Amino acid sequence: MTEETKRLKEMVSPLLSWFAGNARKLPWRDDPTAYHVWVSEIMLQQTRVEAVKPFYARFIGTLPDVKALAGCPEDQLLKLWEGLGYYNRVRNMQKAAQIAVESYDGKMPTDYGTLLSLPGIGSYTAGAVASIAGGQAVPAVDGNVLRVISRICGSEADIAKQSVKRGMEETLLEVIPADAPGSFNQALMELGATVCLPNGAPECSRCPVLHLCMAGKNGSWDHIPVKAAKKPRRVEQRTVLVIRDSEHAAVRRRPKKGLLAGLYELPNTEGHLTQEQALKETASFGFSPIRIRPLEDAKHIFSHVEWQMKGYLVLVEEQEEAGGGILFVEPERTERDYPIPAAFAAYAKYLKIRLGQEKYKDKG
Repeated sequence: MTEETKRLKEMVSPLLSWFAGNARKLPWRDDPTAYHVWVSEIMLQQTRVEAVKPFYARFIGTLPDVKALAGCPEDQLLKLWEGLGYYNRVRNMQKAAQIAVESYDGKMPTDYGTLLSLPGIGSYTAGAVASIAGGQAVPAVDGNVLRVISRICGSEADIAKQSVKRGMEETLLEVIPADAPGSFNQALMELGATVCLPNGAPECSRCPVLHLCMAGKNGSWDHIPVKAAKKPRRVEQRTVLVIRDSEHAAVRRRPKKGLLAGLYELPNTEGHLTQEQALKETASFGFSPIRIRPLEDAKHIFSHVEWQMKGYLVLVEEQEEAGGGILFVEPERTERDYPIPAAFAAYAKYLKIRLGQEKYKDKG
């Protein structure tokens, strides 16, 4: 047994005791079925717990099981996901649900290997579902776990490397308790989310395994874990047009492939247009502009691209139809029926609608 494995084995008992008394009350923990755990884990990728709660409640309330998800119309599905971003996640969820309906009697499997075979499910999500809902002794290594284990072991290996993650998974396989795998995995995640924090100093005085932690002992938490810097994002300049008459607003559907595929958007184009160019762009859709007003600049950051946006509010004469794939609809319908990504949130207020997370700010 390596020194590292021995250290991690000693961690199990105090960590589980701490989790039993300190676990946050979260809606998906109330009834940890495979479906609930799966939905919550996919939502929690790239999104904070508090932000996820209202999305989770609405999603489960509308699509309570695998069969409901498998048969959900695409626009409704994307609308339920609006504001969470990375929309391929929910598309893959539906593909996995459809496979579950066809091959697993409409139930989400809990076997690790079977879960790995489904679209959009990697080793972490498979481990979370298999251990929490299925009681299978397999690890679930996410960013929180990578950070916690790296600090406990004093490892300066680059956690951005898949080989490092795989090595940690193999080590944890030797450590994970067979009688409480789900609690163990959740305890590691919880420790990383609430104590062994990613930004700023960890709250070591609250840590149940501080006596085992090399980074705590050596004061090396400020540079552990080690993670290689990402490549800089590509910057794109865009102009967004908020086209309105007294009762309608312009939206259009994005292409079925590429960034934000299949979602709806406010009309926009590459580059920063002048007012005159913006009026010509508006007219190209078949509208008759009455007046134009510049709006504030905005920025939205995707994983690999940054949009730097210039906006215009263009009032147009009333009409029933437009060209260029434009839908001219009542703003309240866009909030209710059309999934519009958060990239356009800065300009949604000019339609008097709220998008995604904005809609849930005053809700639990």
